[in-house]
Amino acid sequence: MSAWRKIPAVTMAALLAGCMVGPNFHRPAPPTASGYTPAPLPSVTVAAPVPGGASQSFAQGADLTGQWWTLFGSPQIDDLVQRALKASPDLDAARAALKASHEAWLVQRGTLFPTADASYGYTREKSSGALSPVLSSPNDLFTLHTVTLDVTYAPDVFGGLRRQIENVKAQEESQRFQSEAVFLTLTSNVVAGAIQEASLREQIAANEQIIALASDVLNVLRAQKRLGQVTGVDVATQEAALAQAEQALPPLEKQLAAQRDQLADLTGRTPSEDEDAPIRLASLALPAQLPVSLPSRLVDQRPDIRAAEANLHAASAEIGVAIANRLPNFTLSGQAGGSSTIFSSLLSSPNTFWAASGMVAQPLFEGGQLLHKQREAQALYEQSRAQYRSAVLSAFQNVADALQAIDADSRALAAAVRAETAAQTSLNITRKQLAAGQVAGINVLLAQELYQQAVLARVQAQGARFADTVALFQALGGGWWNRKDL
Repeated sequence: MSAWRKIPAVTMAALLAGCMVGPNFHRPAPPTASGYTPAPLPSVTVAAPVPGGASQSFAQGADLTGQWWTLFGSPQIDDLVQRALKASPDLDAARAALKASHEAWLVQRGTLFPTADASYGYTREKSSGALSPVLSSPNDLFTLHTVTLDVTYAPDVFGGLRRQIENVKAQEESQRFQSEAVFLTLTSNVVAGAIQEASLREQIAANEQIIALASDVLNVLRAQKRLGQVTGVDVATQEAALAQAEQALPPLEKQLAAQRDQLADLTGRTPSEDEDAPIRLASLALPAQLPVSLPSRLVDQRPDIRAAEANLHAASAEIGVAIANRLPNFTLSGQAGGSSTIFSSLLSSPNTFWAASGMVAQPLFEGGQLLHKQREAQALYEQSRAQYRSAVLSAFQNVADALQAIDADSRALAAAVRAETAAQTSLNITRKQLAAGQVAGINVLLAQELYQQAVLARVQAQGARFADTVALFQALGGGWWNRKDL
């Protein structure tokens, strides 16, 4: 049997077997790592006797709730998140993109089916007497009605169409997880922004307290100067210290205003529409138990990893499309209809017509385009595979950073509380000694500076404890797999 005679048999076998050229996609194996950090972390973090200083335990293998922000026990944060989910233009755009990608898949899926087009033509015509009659009758003035049905079908012999459908479906999957990533980023930014607002308010309150203390000391020094107990240098030094404390207040107020503006933006409002009550650190509860997903499950939970995996799948399918484009294309077509001068007899036996045809097209010379398109698809697959590995490594880094930050910042807060207590005790003693004329103003100045630094460090460490927990929940994927539609 010649090679040409084998073509129909090969084609039929391919059709029956559902041949699909190109690689079949398999999900990458999850990492074999048994943990996130180089050394095991303590099972319980260090506690401190201030808001945000409660100890936290790590629940290895536990699952994260889909509405993790409720774990902070703040109705204000819950309300902010709900408003953001309803009004965020970024989330609306992501949902619209997901809908568009689904429609694109439905469009592509339609290529597997035959296409059928019906047409009707109406012609009023007078033929020339010098020519043969157009009709079978001698009438030279007539009306012709024609109806036609055209059917075309391109059998997906080598699976190029199915690979293209697979590609578009993978793109839809990627968009789905990109939408989840937008959801996670939005909720994380809202909660982190609310915590940052509360921290800034505490820092402002601490700074105002320091300004009040510096003013009291300045009043004492001025009274002592009038009595000749201290010099003008002591008074001037304290005035400079008070001015420095006052100078630190406007930048904090600027940061607070910017943070409020950002929260307004995240919740779909303009800054002028901001009427929310202040958020305080004392109103927040630090989650006592922190779920830590198994490393093998992280690749299933992180939206960015799942999106990268879907992109890898799409790139794999594109290789099959490129290979199929180099192989023969088959097209079957048929036409049926009728033509008559009397509309009611269009489809009567003498007036009907039909035609059937088949075509095979084999690319012969394309200037190397098809070969290089296949190589391009293979290179893009390698790029997607590298990007997937990068997403996995970044995810593990994010979780490790968050876990280590929770442990380190719990110890830092405990130390900051001890430092603040000691600095406050020192300042109180020094102020009493100053009032009794037992120490110079410079001693009070040093005690003030030490106390100021300790207070601000403690407030910042409090905010860090809450922010670290948000970062962990975000790094673990946000629990979208446990979330019901909100």
